Amino acid sequence: MRRNAVLLTILFAFAITLSSVTYTFWEFYKLNRQQYIDSIFTKYTVITQIYREHMMKRTSDAILEANLAVYGLNRIEDVVGINEVFDKAKILKRAGFQEVVHSMLFSPSTVVRSRQVKDLRATMLESKGNIYFFIESRRGKVLLHDQQLKPYFPANLLSAYLTIVFVIALAIFVILQRIRPLRRLTNKVIRYAEGDRSVSFRMKGGDEIAILANALEMARENVNALIESRTLFLRNVMHELKTPIAKGRISAEMVKDPKQKERFKRIFIRLEQLINEFALIEEVSAGFGHKEMGSYRLVDIVDEAIDQAMIERRRIDIDVPDDYRLECDFTMMATAVKNMIDNAVKYSPDGQVRIRVAEDGIYFENRGEKLSHPLSYYVEPFTKEHPARDSFGLGLYLVDAILQAHNMVLAYEYEAGVNRFIFEKISRDSKQTLQLAENF
Repeated sequence: MRRNAVLLTILFAFAITLSSVTYTFWEFYKLNRQQYIDSIFTKYTVITQIYREHMMKRTSDAILEANLAVYGLNRIEDVVGINEVFDKAKILKRAGFQEVVHSMLFSPSTVVRSRQVKDLRATMLESKGNIYFFIESRRGKVLLHDQQLKPYFPANLLSAYLTIVFVIALAIFVILQRIRPLRRLTNKVIRYAEGDRSVSFRMKGGDEIAILANALEMARENVNALIESRTLFLRNVMHELKTPIAKGRISAEMVKDPKQKERFKRIFIRLEQLINEFALIEEVSAGFGHKEMGSYRLVDIVDEAIDQAMIERRRIDIDVPDDYRLECDFTMMATAVKNMIDNAVKYSPDGQVRIRVAEDGIYFENRGEKLSHPLSYYVEPFTKEHPARDSFGLGLYLVDAILQAHNMVLAYEYEAGVNRFIFEKISRDSKQTLQLAENF
């Protein structure tokens, strides 16, 4: 959803605009239709006048039809036809009015004038695309078909509405076409962030998106050059250091004093460990790309970690189901587990560590004092609880880097004299990785 926020905003604006335009034109349609109906309904006055004269003077039906024909009216007398009209009829407008009838009565002695008011009702109907007038009075009823009038059809209004809708749709289409390069650029940036260093941001054109893309391409080339330069430098340094270390270890074997000999061996072993940890840190921080990702049993990873740590198995209590698997890089995850085992044994008074699995992750438990600093302090390089201990302070830093590369986070809690470090799985968009220091 968030990745399509711009597109959704444009579509939302289009929907609001289209709804507003449609509502406006609908109101115009109702207004114009009513005005049209009101204007043609005035014809009923002519119809009632013709019908009244026919009734008063009792003219023939032929004269009535001739007078109606002048105004394009045709009387319907067929009962079947009348029923068909009324079955499908829709009342457009109806009005009641009165007619005044004057009459004179003659007698031998006087003349009596009379004035009578009679009710009339005119109804305009629409049926099957035709307009009808239905006149009702006490003296009779008549249904007239108007051959000249047609139901209201908003041709001009509809044409204007479709034109505006087309213009809006065209504008939206142009906007979407203009932001397509932005969406492609976004996908390329995501690929680059996921470790694809070969992706190219270069784009043709001179608009703002093309300028941004080409600037990102220059930044990508510079970053790639820096990464390659750093990788080459570190690998050359580590390679050059391993040769004198190897020679130093051989020379240490020639020292006759056992105490000095052991001291030199420990120094060179520590230097070799430091170089190996630097190599792992370089690989993780440079983005090793999960080239060896696969599904591995946790018990196999723990066995490999114990062999790397060179710790007696009796010191480790493993409570892990045989079928529990991790989607990970085997070597990297084994290194992380090895560092946790080594850290737990080193700082535990009884030299024991327990490894178990729960719903929220993998637990490493050992007895000892609570950490005196937040966990974020220990995942920084070259920091440790006791500076005098035989450690470079890179263990938890390397563990944290490996876990982040596997979409996991290192958490810590202390309960009843037990230090508990946890490998927790998180979603990629989770903010827990930003709250590492508060995970107690």
